[in-house]
Amino acid sequence: MRIHLCVVGRLRKGPERDLIDDYIKRFDRTGRALSLGPVSVHEVDDRKGGGMAGEAALLRRALPEGATLCCLDERGALMTSPEFATWMGRVRDDGASDLAFVIGGADGIDPSLRAEADMSLSFGKMVWPHMLVRVMLTEQLYRAASIMAGSPYHRA
Repeated sequence: MRIHLCVVGRLRKGPERDLIDDYIKRFDRTGRALSLGPVSVHEVDDRKGGGMAGEAALLRRALPEGATLCCLDERGALMTSPEFATWMGRVRDDGASDLAFVIGGADGIDPSLRAEADMSLSFGKMVWPHMLVRVMLTEQLYRAASIMAGSPYHRA
């Protein structure tokens, strides 16, 4: 199952990019034997200033056709890492060939796109900068693959 990160904004070189690249590399290595990956990052930039609706249109174009869609949103489900790993495994086992995670811009994800999601996921009740959400998501992807592989990375 291929993983797609469909995100608003362009990430420049720096510590966040280094962390994301590292976790994606780890995930791709660990996930290969589990039929997970590779991870692709699709960055969109609303240069015309269309707001959330404009961002949603760009994000929809970045989504693979037929992908299972998960929006990162503070109103979403709170999950433990093992629960997230179980959910990802279930999506894979149900035959999904693509799983897309959407991270919105500063104003969040357009309600119409959120309504299309198969799941909304929250990293807590606080709002996080979208660049940090990318880091946290890639770490959780790697952690989920490690849990599924029986690796000692997740010690809970």
